[in-house]
Amino acid sequence: MTNNITKKDILHQLQKDIFLLQGFRPRSAATVDFSLEPITAVFPNAVFPTGTVHEFLAFNTQGAAASGGFIAGLLAVLMRSGGVCVWISSTMKPYPPALKSFGVEPDQVIFVLLKKERDVLWCMEEALKQEGLAAVVGETQEVSLIASRRLQLAVEKSHVTGFMVRHNPRNLNTTASAARWKITPLASESIAGMPGPGFPRWTVELLRVRNGVPGIWQMEWSGGRFHYLSGETPSSENERKKIG
Repeated sequence: MTNNITKKDILHQLQKDIFLLQGFRPRSAATVDFSLEPITAVFPNAVFPTGTVHEFLAFNTQGAAASGGFIAGLLAVLMRSGGVCVWISSTMKPYPPALKSFGVEPDQVIFVLLKKERDVLWCMEEALKQEGLAAVVGETQEVSLIASRRLQLAVEKSHVTGFMVRHNPRNLNTTASAARWKITPLASESIAGMPGPGFPRWTVELLRVRNGVPGIWQMEWSGGRFHYLSGETPSSENERKKIG
C-alpha cells in the first residue's frame, strides 16, 4: 500500500496535538463559553484555552483589582457546575465577599496565605496537579521560564486552568503561559435611576497569545456575564509589536 502521508500532514497533526496539550480544544470537543466574543476568536480554533496557564500583569493597585475582577468572572464560568478553586498569595489582596458579585461563592474558594512569595509558585504547581479542582489562582511578582514550564507541565496532566497574577513585575521575561493579559479599570456608566457606580468595566489587553493574535477590547460584567463594548484586533505585525 502506498503511503500518501506528506510532511505537511505530519506537521499539521503535530500542531493539532500541541494545541490540545496547551488547552486549545477544537469546537467539536467540550468547550467552555466565557461570553468573551470577539476575544475568543483570536485564539487557535477560536476557543478560549482552558487546562492551561494564563498570565496577568498588574503594575499598580488598580490593575491588581481589575485583574482580580476579570479573573473572578472567568472563575464564575469554570465553577458554574461546581468544583473548588484554590487562591494562593503572600499578601491576600482579594476581598472574598466581593467575589459574590461575580457569581463566585467564597466558600468554594480555598485561600492559601503564605509568608514567603517564593513558596507561592511551589504551592501553585502542587495545586495545579490536583485533577478535581476547577481552577488555581496564584499571586506573585517574578516567575522564571523554568518555573512557568513546571506549571504548564502540571496542567497538561490535570487539565486544571491556572491564572497567575504578577504584581509589579520587574522582569517581563518570556514564560510558558498560553496567554499574557493586562487588565486595567475603565470608568463605568451610572445606571438610570440607580445610586452609586455602574457595572465593572475594563480595558482588556491580550499582550501575547501562543499561535494567536493580540488585541485590545473594552468589556463589562453585568447580568452574570461578560459583555463586549468595543475593541480591535491588530491586523499588522507593527501594530502587534506596539501592544507586545
